[in-house]
Amino acid sequence: MVMNFNQEVYNLLRLIPKGKVVTYSQIALCLGNVKLARAVGNALHNNPNPKLYPCHRVVNRKGELSKAFAFGGSGAQMKMLVDENTQFDRFNRVRLDICGFDIEKFIKSQN
Repeated sequence: MVMNFNQEVYNLLRLIPKGKVVTYSQIALCLGNVKLARAVGNALHNNPNPKLYPCHRVVNRKGELSKAFAFGGSGAQMKMLVDENTQFDRFNRVRLDICGFDIEKFIKSQN
């Protein structure tokens, strides 16, 4: 069951375009329950292939990076996002107003 949940998370990550981000709770909502946001974080931490499943494109609801980013900490996450031209504010938070991706709307548009 855990692998199915994790794989669902990873499949959603592949929908996020370069330069855009989603929040943990957005992923959780796509999976049916906003209370799964922490479980989403656990799935990201166990990502088997960060090149295929771009977990660096997930931030918290304030646009803050993960201090526990599994693939090199928040500095590595920031570098990956900067390389994709993701925009940050003066507090090093992702500008969700510019770079936020409405994954739910995208999924609905595909159906």
